[in-house]
Amino acid sequence: MAITKARASGGSAVSKAPRGRGRPQARSDDETRAVILDAARHEFASAGYATTNMESVARRAGVSTRTLYRLIPNKSALFEATITDRLDRFASVVRLKACEGSDIEAALCAALIACGELILDSEVIAIQRMILGESEQFPEIADTFYSKAIKRTESTLANWLKAQVKRGLIEIENAEVAAGMLLGMLVFQPQRAVMFGHAPAPDRNEVERRAQVATGLFLRGCAREPT
Repeated sequence: MAITKARASGGSAVSKAPRGRGRPQARSDDETRAVILDAARHEFASAGYATTNMESVARRAGVSTRTLYRLIPNKSALFEATITDRLDRFASVVRLKACEGSDIEAALCAALIACGELILDSEVIAIQRMILGESEQFPEIADTFYSKAIKRTESTLANWLKAQVKRGLIEIENAEVAAGMLLGMLVFQPQRAVMFGHAPAPDRNEVERRAQVATGLFLRGCAREPT
């Protein structure tokens, strides 16, 4: 047993417990992966696919390349993960926009706002611009974006429409075609304006306005009722 001895001066020594130097709590792999994917989206959008590499993404994310390679094996998988991660969150939001009551107009408008906030996001548009510029050299990135982003966005909205058909709130022949038409009406004009440098990405208010107009046209059309 260790005994604390008195100091030579005769005073009693006071034994102090050692101070803990606790380490900062480490992030989980899921949290680290989210930080990496956010950094990768910025890197791909600003630098392009050819210039972006695993080391530059690791630097932007503030992680070691060893950690990055442990979680995501290569640049191709990293690019795909940035697309699917964003779409996973989008699909969850749209599923939550299910119409609980009979107000199909409010429910559809909310679902379209979620679509618009995804498709008309300035970073998403920048990635599309990058893909168009580099798809000849890297055709796999165009295939990935088409299948994992464009088609999945359409199918997510189509599945939402099918759910409303089953509930008897709307009647449409082909949900996939209707979803494509709705998305085109919602985003085509502002998306092209941004891609060609003629306008900034629309803000939340503009996305909401377009969603309301698209909802009204879809549900009621624009034919003038006879007087």
